Amino acid sequence: MTQTIFVAGATGVIGARLLPRLVTLGHRVYGLTRSPAKSPALLSLGVTPVVVDVFHAETLSAAMCAAKPDIVIHQLTDLPRGLDPSQMEEGVRRNARIRAEGTANVVAAVRAAGARLLVAQSIAWAYAPGNEPHTEESPLDHHAQGLRAVSVGGVAALEKAVLEAPGLTGIVLRYGQLYGPGTGEESPAGKKLPLHVDGAAAAVLLAMQANRPGVFNIVESNVIVDTGKAQRELGWRPDGVAVAP
Repeated sequence: MTQTIFVAGATGVIGARLLPRLVTLGHRVYGLTRSPAKSPALLSLGVTPVVVDVFHAETLSAAMCAAKPDIVIHQLTDLPRGLDPSQMEEGVRRNARIRAEGTANVVAAVRAAGARLLVAQSIAWAYAPGNEPHTEESPLDHHAQGLRAVSVGGVAALEKAVLEAPGLTGIVLRYGQLYGPGTGEESPAGKKLPLHVDGAAAAVLLAMQANRPGVFNIVESNVIVDTGKAQRELGWRPDGVAVAP
């Protein structure tokens, strides 16, 4: 069934892998970017560009209402290219802002536009220290200090906004540490919570199909977080094979 899908963060590393799949499946796809220079690349994929800054709430809401999406996919991040260590402190703070303020604007726009489903990106390494493997019910690290506190605060705000929005089916995918095309890391070597970027894109498609609200750990095989819920309810495969409808 053809649906209208609005992807926020369309030109990010996951968006770049996800958009061609959505188009191939026959969906009408709108891609949000704040850079006009990225519009031609979106058009070449068969995606309608929407050039709006997510922090401009009224403009975002108007653009989403004009698109009239059935589903909204939130993949917005604001981290330095290649996760440059010299720029990470500022990047973590920007990313926390986009997760908190940006997500609040996305949720408001989704509700105004009447979309029924929102799938949002989170992370699988924000759990508080404790018994492992962590499940989705394990607490986040709300007592973190320093820069980690900033990051966890952004995650908590994003998840609360998505999961508690009235009249909306909210799905949060807690991704592992990405590798693969566009990430700057071609292998999972050294990652405790590895996730190939194509696996992340596949999880979005599985979540759309399952249409089950809640939080899901999306990580390849590991001993730190449990992916049993995603396997049972979404059909997720944690073996690194990107399988999706």
